[in-house]
This record gives sequence, C-alpha cells and structure tokens, in this order.
Amino acid sequence: MEKITLHKDNDYSITTVSNRFIDEYMTSANGEFVKIYLYLLRCMNSPDCCFSISKTADKFNHTEKDIQRALKYWEKMNLLQLEYAPDKTISGIYFTDSDTIPEKDDSVPLKKAFSAQTTTEPGERTQSLAPDAESAHNMPPDNVREARAAYNADELKAFQEKEEIRELMFVAESYLKKPLTSTDIQTLLSWYDRLGLSADLIVYLLEYCIAGGHSSLHYMDKVAANWKEENIKTVEQAKQNVQAHSRLHYAVIKALGIQGRSLIPAESSYIEKWNKEYGFKEEIIAEACSRTILAIHQPNFEYTDRILSNWKRQDIQCTEDIRRADAAFQAAKTAERTHTSATRAAAMKPTATNRFNSFPQRTYNMDQLEAELLNTAR
Repeated sequence: MEKITLHKDNDYSITTVSNRFIDEYMTSANGEFVKIYLYLLRCMNSPDCCFSISKTADKFNHTEKDIQRALKYWEKMNLLQLEYAPDKTISGIYFTDSDTIPEKDDSVPLKKAFSAQTTTEPGERTQSLAPDAESAHNMPPDNVREARAAYNADELKAFQEKEEIRELMFVAESYLKKPLTSTDIQTLLSWYDRLGLSADLIVYLLEYCIAGGHSSLHYMDKVAANWKEENIKTVEQAKQNVQAHSRLHYAVIKALGIQGRSLIPAESSYIEKWNKEYGFKEEIIAEACSRTILAIHQPNFEYTDRILSNWKRQDIQCTEDIRRADAAFQAAKTAERTHTSATRAAAMKPTATNRFNSFPQRTYNMDQLEAELLNTAR
C-alpha cells in the first residue's frame, strides 16, 4: 500500500492533544482507537515519521482492517477527513482544527457518545459489526423480547450521564474487541434497566460468556434473561450458579462417557430441562445417564429423558426413592412371572389315568340287551 500524506491546519512543532479530545471524545472511544489517533498526532509532528496502514498494523499488532476501522471512526467523529486515491485506497488523512470541531449533538447521543459503527470506502461492500446470530433456543424468552423497546434520545442521554454506564460501555468494547453498535448498546442497557442487572454483574456476564467461547450478544442475552428468572442479583450468586451449572454438565458428560467434544446446544437444553423443569439434582440425573449406558451402551439424551420422565411421574426425589421404585418394580415383575408360570402349568397338566381306564371305554344300552337276551331264550 502507498504511503499516506498527513497534513494539518497548523504547524505545531510538538505533539499536542486538545483538552476537548480528552474530555469529550477519548472517554467514550475504544481504547485501541485512541491509540491510533495519538499515534497519528505523533506522526504528524515528527518530520521523519513515515505512516502507512500496514506498518501501523504491525506496530500495534492489529490487522489493516482494524487500522482502517479506527480511522473511519475518527472521521465519523469529525476529527479526521480521509482522502482516497483513484484505486479507492486511503491516500491522505486531514486533521481538522480542534477549535472548529462542531459541538456534539446531545440530542442523538448514539452518534457521538456510544456509537462506533464503521463506514465503508467507496465501492467497498458494507460489513455488519453485529454479532452472528445463535440458534433459536439461544434467544431470550418471548416475554423478555416483547418487553424490550428501543430507548429514545432523552433516555440515552440520561444513561450517558451515569459514570457506571460509561465505564460499562468501555469495558464491553474492550471485552468484545470491537466498537459497540446501536443494537449492542440497546441490549446492554436493557440488561441494566429492564432486567435489573447491576453494572458489575453485567461485566461478569461478559467475562463468563467470552471465557466460554461465546462472544455473541445474542447468546449473552439468553444468559442474562436466565439470571433474571433465577433472581440472580450479585456477582457471587452468579458465580455459584455458574459453578453448579458447570458441575452438572461435567457430571452428565462423565456419566455418559462423552469424550473429545463439548455438548451441543440441544444436549445442554435437555440438562436444563432435567434440572429446572423436572427439578432433579445432579445425583439423580447422573444415575439416569449411567442406566442409559448400561441399557444401550451409548450416550443417548432421548433415552435418558424417558427414564427421567418416568421418574418424574413416580415423584422420584432422591436416590432412596429410586431404590424403592426398583424394589417395587422387581416385586411386581416377580409376582407376574410366578402367576404366568402357574397359569401355564395348569393349562398343560394331563388328566389322571390308571391301568383300568387307560383304554377307550364302551357304552351299553342295558334295556336293549335284556330284550335281545329274552328273544334268544324263546
């Protein structure tokens, strides 16, 4: 990529950063974007400094797209103006005078305080910064989605005035490693305002989901809704819930002999059903999983579900209940087997015989024989 010419309105011999940038722009911007802007200022005020997107990407261990995204963000904030060559690559960066920067429009706080959506170069295809959608089961419950409505400008301005909200947005950008879109901001604010999660709890939610490989806010939205339903209000309660959740999943994986892979969402849904809908504890669920392996010699969540559904109908609540149910089943099975054997034996029992009636018996008409005998005597 060709070298990019930097030029400005003034000719300061030192690197200067306006107080207005620090007070109004730096606090709400992504930290990596701030680094790029300060580096640009340094290059501007150093005659021997050579700026290029590729070299800057190497210097900060970013991709060239990351550098371009930062430049477009500051252009959106009216601190820079990007100039393009005929081949649509950036050829110049013009620094606007900080004294002529227009006042921020507080009536649309998303544009200046929270929003960091990128623009595109001429001819460049627009790319969405929204997280990839998860499967349908990862969406929040219908009642949660319906209760969520977009915050208006006045509401956003009120949120912006809260220090913990500004810190929350900054931390979220750092964890997600991207500027927050307006949709992202609406989602985060809904957790804080409508679900009643504290800023600290939301930060822990971000940490927990990202550590588990789930950086999508759609996935996190489901977790936030679940925490609300379970009345989780503190980080400590959330940690206890996470610990119990992880222990239960591990117990199922171990009992079913699953190795070399994680559970898929459908399998995790079964575990949530057994634990929350059926109300079974870890030991009951693990026992059902073990019986699945003994019966069919392979992990099968549907088979395990049939076992637990049957136990739910029998009001099984502990392992002692399982033993009693097993004993009753075996007793009933033994009684049925005994009755069946007795019935079969009775049906097959032969008629009693002796040497006198073991041959076919004849029948005689005694009156007829007597008449024949009298006739013969005459």
